Amino acid sequence: MADGEDSLPSAICYPPSAICHMLFGRVLGSAVCTIKDPDLTGVKLLTVQPLNKKLEPLGTIQVAADVVMAGPGDLVVMVRAREASLALEKKFVPVDLAIVGVVDELEVREGGEFVLKKGRVRYT
Repeated sequence: MADGEDSLPSAICYPPSAICHMLFGRVLGSAVCTIKDPDLTGVKLLTVQPLNKKLEPLGTIQVAADVVMAGPGDLVVMVRAREASLALEKKFVPVDLAIVGVVDELEVREGGEFVLKKGRVRYT
């Protein structure tokens, strides 16, 4: 990804040369669709602001399918493309972005390397 490019970022991957399809976002609210694909019936759709590695807004607001009961203000982990479709109960549903985790605690080291620390999960 070139500097200044307006595409969504990937999360830090190990090894660094690996292709990674996860990214961070901040949930802003919900999206209501009166007409949608029948396979999306019962799937909550949320508006999400993608974030860069400094957790700053990046690009435009997106709509994501929620599979983890995230809510407004939550820092979330998302997947895109085929992985987003596979995250739903029904496979190969036509979605391009899915929320697959709520971040409980995050440590960011110098240089932007993320370290997820074990935290408390409020939904278990």
